[in-house]
Amino acid sequence: MAEHHHTELKVEYFTFDDKLKKSFITFILVGIIIAGIGIFSAWKAEQSHGDHGDHHGKVESPIPSELTAHDATVESSAPVSGHEGAHHGPNWLTRVWANVLLNNVYFISIAIFGVFFVALNYVASAGWAVGLKRIPESFGAFLPVGFVLMLIMIPGMHSLYHWTAEGVTIPGHANYDAIIAGKSGYLNTPFFIIRLALIFGIWILFYAIFRKLSLNDDKEGVDHKSNYNKSIRTSAIFIICFAFTIMMASWDWLMSIDVHWFSTIYWIYTFAGLFVSGFVATIIILLYLKDKGLMEHINGNHLHDLGKFVFAFSIFWTYIWVSQFLLIWYANIPEETLYYVPRFLGSYKLLFFLNLIVNFLTPFLYLMTRDSKRKSDSLRTIALILVFGHWLDLYLMIMPGTVKDNNGFFMELGFFLVYAGIFGWVVMNQLSKAPLVPKHHPMLEESLHHQV
Repeated sequence: MAEHHHTELKVEYFTFDDKLKKSFITFILVGIIIAGIGIFSAWKAEQSHGDHGDHHGKVESPIPSELTAHDATVESSAPVSGHEGAHHGPNWLTRVWANVLLNNVYFISIAIFGVFFVALNYVASAGWAVGLKRIPESFGAFLPVGFVLMLIMIPGMHSLYHWTAEGVTIPGHANYDAIIAGKSGYLNTPFFIIRLALIFGIWILFYAIFRKLSLNDDKEGVDHKSNYNKSIRTSAIFIICFAFTIMMASWDWLMSIDVHWFSTIYWIYTFAGLFVSGFVATIIILLYLKDKGLMEHINGNHLHDLGKFVFAFSIFWTYIWVSQFLLIWYANIPEETLYYVPRFLGSYKLLFFLNLIVNFLTPFLYLMTRDSKRKSDSLRTIALILVFGHWLDLYLMIMPGTVKDNNGFFMELGFFLVYAGIFGWVVMNQLSKAPLVPKHHPMLEESLHHQV
């Protein structure tokens, strides 16, 4: 592989100016206000029902009576003494913690996508994305922030995860649950925290390595071919580590909410949503930079490939969605349908089908033509739609198992704006710290002349 010096390529820098900073601050402040109003409204509504009196008694199960008679697996919908929030019925504090978890996972997913995408291109010896790699690369800067935000969530675990309740693993205790006891070797708070630290430790370490190797491509006097080969070897190791850590993360943070249920393809479903979310975030930032007069070397061919990835993985997401839902529902096994009953028959029913329309039908029809994948306006539109779509997907993965009832989106909108402001600040600040293109990358020439 020959190394090229691209004297014709203008070295571009993104300036994180005061106007953009004020926009992110506005996002955060407006989000705090909206979330605060939502929290106060939820608390006030709860007080009007008599200081939680309606929630400390028996909680009406959304599961049909013919299923509740089957076995103890349906006890996940019953109240557990000492376990507030998720199993005492809807609770304003539980909803707050659920929003923290929802937005933590959503934005951390985009962050780790950036690291994975960079590694994937190295392993595949793909050169087309070199000209835009600094965008997904910058996503990884959010990982340390995400780790801190996940640590902040730990005090709220008792509101979110049934397996943390007192006595659920102790035979003879009033709250004893045989299913949870059988999983207690893995699902226990100390081990959860250890895995959390391990997952982020691996992700942050590899991100730091990739970032250092990437910045070497801006320097003179560096053996860039050797640097590239080192990046490939590091990427191969990371992808193996990523496969195991993303599985653990999806099990721990999401699937264990509905602790009596499991799916062998749940982590693949989580990964598919993560991949689409990462691509649409890349598209949004790339088009923002182009609107600012930057990234002129990115043309319709690059946009076409980004559009094809969104199109393809939207279909893949749907394939996993259908595989998980249809087979379980058709089999009509109570311990399997337990996950889908409150989503398919409860207050989330409309959102359940909206999820499929937004995340499958919309990109499938919208991105079917070649032109739609090559035009900035059409890509920006579908990207903004899918930002909401895959946030909604995570909403449906978290809320029915925690807050139980669909109580609207006012509080949720506030939390999303706060997190979007923080994420945007961190990413754009990181993007401004290096040239937008690694000018000595051995595959840059291929990216500059990429054609589809």
